[in-house]
Amino acid sequence: MDNLQVLAEACDVNAVLGTIGLRWKMQILYCISKDVYQFSKLKKVFPTISDQILGKRISELQQERLITKIQIPETVPQQIKYEVTAKGKELLSIVLDLHFWSQKWTREE
Repeated sequence: MDNLQVLAEACDVNAVLGTIGLRWKMQILYCISKDVYQFSKLKKVFPTISDQILGKRISELQQERLITKIQIPETVPQQIKYEVTAKGKELLSIVLDLHFWSQKWTREE
């Protein structure tokens, strides 16, 4: 029974790591949190990413409720911006902690 619990927890962690480990995903989330919140602005930050992949990662972040899509009123043509949700901010905090942990232990080795 204990093995089943460990396996279940490991699978959950692996699923999360697989999700956040997708190329560009956390970088896009981080940029949106720093007010790079429109598709065209994200494209300037990541010029080598294809429109298709950028759109796909943005859609994934929306589906996971890490960002929300907001229409900017009274703009012609209609403009869209993205904002990081509370869930996304919490995830970014965890990812930044992992970053700091990595820096600490990489320097000490």
